[in-house]
Amino acid sequence: MGRKWNNIKMRKATKDAQTSRLYAKFGIELYVVAKKGGVSPEANGALRIVLERAKAMHVPKHIVDRALDKARDGTGESYEALRYEGFGPQGAMVIVDTLTNNVHRTAADVRAAFAKHGGNLGVPGSCAHAFFDCSVVGAVCAYTQDALLEWLLDAGIEPYDVEVEEDSVFVTGRTDDLLAVQDVFRAHGVQEFSVAETTMHAHHTVTLSGDEEGRCARLFDALEALDDVQRVYHNVE
Repeated sequence: MGRKWNNIKMRKATKDAQTSRLYAKFGIELYVVAKKGGVSPEANGALRIVLERAKAMHVPKHIVDRALDKARDGTGESYEALRYEGFGPQGAMVIVDTLTNNVHRTAADVRAAFAKHGGNLGVPGSCAHAFFDCSVVGAVCAYTQDALLEWLLDAGIEPYDVEVEEDSVFVTGRTDDLLAVQDVFRAHGVQEFSVAETTMHAHHTVTLSGDEEGRCARLFDALEALDDVQRVYHNVE
């Protein structure tokens, strides 16, 4: 009983730490986007997109409000958006987006994570060519692929992909279409989204062996655990 309960507490502590880290990162991203383009989602499309992603990830309202209030007041630190590109085990391609108030710290932390897990940093542009920008919107609903595709086309949206998985559907499209795709879902009864984000997908994915797949997974986890890292993209299946 004691050992089992201790293991449960350890798993809960890990999950709580991951959740707390996620919320903190959203707070920074919301602050940066709102400070740059204003705190009104109607006037700041980039902010509205981050707010939609935060809602899908169940970020608490007080985290959102605090970030927007700080941007409105003009208080807080200045952050710089930096992108790193590198390679994991067996040449897996990795892109790391960061928001940082200390460039030297972030560069050292990212470099160390790659080195510790069998990877290395590349030069700018070494991996970006293997990815494309897109949006992904997903929801739990009973739409058929044909029906959803028809609704999207009627709205002037030409998606890259419409995928049905059990009781969920996912639409991958242009980054500029994210909000319009959500409007199509809402027009047909969906108000809650399991995912609503702009992201990057690899043109082609790679499949790694068990050991190398594990090393890559540990690299991705190490990168995502860094406070300054906002998003990690890779081409591993």
